[in-house]
Amino acid sequence: MIPPMTTATMILALVVVVALAFDFTNGFHDTGNAMAASIATGALSPKGAVTLAAILNLVGAVLSVEVALTVSNAVVNIQDSKGLPKAELMANGGTMLLLIVFGGLVGGIIWNLFTWLLGLPSSSSHALLGGLVGGTIGALGFAGVKWAGDGSKIDGVIGKVILPSLISPVIAMIVAATATRLIFMITARVEDKFREGRFRWGQVGAASLVSLAHGTNDAQKTMGVITLALVAGGSVSATAVYVPLWVKLSAALAIALGTYLGGWRIIRTMGKGLVDISSPQGLAADASSATVILASSQLGFALSTTHVATGSIMGVGIGKKGASVRWSVAGRMVAAWAITFPAAAVMGAVMYWIAAGIGGIVGPLVVFLLLVGLSFYMWKRSRVNAVDHKNVTDEWHDGSKPEVAVAAHDVIDPHHELDAPQPAGPAAH
Repeated sequence: MIPPMTTATMILALVVVVALAFDFTNGFHDTGNAMAASIATGALSPKGAVTLAAILNLVGAVLSVEVALTVSNAVVNIQDSKGLPKAELMANGGTMLLLIVFGGLVGGIIWNLFTWLLGLPSSSSHALLGGLVGGTIGALGFAGVKWAGDGSKIDGVIGKVILPSLISPVIAMIVAATATRLIFMITARVEDKFREGRFRWGQVGAASLVSLAHGTNDAQKTMGVITLALVAGGSVSATAVYVPLWVKLSAALAIALGTYLGGWRIIRTMGKGLVDISSPQGLAADASSATVILASSQLGFALSTTHVATGSIMGVGIGKKGASVRWSVAGRMVAAWAITFPAAAVMGAVMYWIAAGIGGIVGPLVVFLLLVGLSFYMWKRSRVNAVDHKNVTDEWHDGSKPEVAVAAHDVIDPHHELDAPQPAGPAAH
């Protein structure tokens, strides 16, 4: 006889489903981080690129789980130093902790889908951490958030979110611009057709490294969140915490499947909207992204792959003489970066309040249905001007001018089709 499910168990089941849904959105939202440049230059076909990225995301996701159990520890006070949930959150089958995680995940998914609809590459990591911060504020108030750590190291929201988001794209931009200048200086006497062909092979290798690093980094976050929920719900021992094999495999498969579907709208913005790049520039962008991401991992710094990859693409535009960056597009992207964390936090807090305010299993179910409804609406909106593997490399025409500053409504207006394919003609600069 199967024992009856408690409210906490049903909430736990919803948390697991929503966590895997977030991992799925992370996959297709961040595909452009590694593959946009390779697709834009023709180094890889669109379908070939997302297939390769999906495989490498899958491999990367199962390679390491070293930080999975402490993924949220840097920004919120819901775990101890060992990754165990705090005792005060474990009452009633860990319902409060489960609702914090649930609200945070829903907030992160909504923001990921919204920025995908606009074709804006924002950080999925920031969306997740912002959602968790919001859920924590909803439950515990502002005291539940680690704003600056304990002073012994760079930590908290400032150290793990704000500072990296300011520094990492600048570093990536400088590295990519320098690499681009060196490449064109060294190959100045080489004919364009030979230069383009040879550099495409290098692009594939560099883009593969970025995909592998993305899988290793981002899938762990979901594994950690699911494991934390399992401990709260009593499904994993609180004395010997580990990441169950099914959690590793399901998170890896979810991010790989999302990657395979391709975040075409974001790939288009990064590959065609920022800079019209050649193969040498593509190699410089991908190699710079891989270098910065892997170096930061060795030094223990948590960087957004989105911010790094975007900074690299802007850098190759700056680094090539005669090339140009569409700064109006870049402005919209930076604005999206700036509001990702607080926007996801607000959504996470609201979703927690709805779920906890209604109470029982009804509250989380209402939030889940809201998520399904909003997701369907944004998917339907995306079909109005669909972007897929067939038109992702079409010429960019949005009327953008480098000297025009971004307006706030350009970032938040879903009717502004940032990455919509347009009739053929000269690219806007």
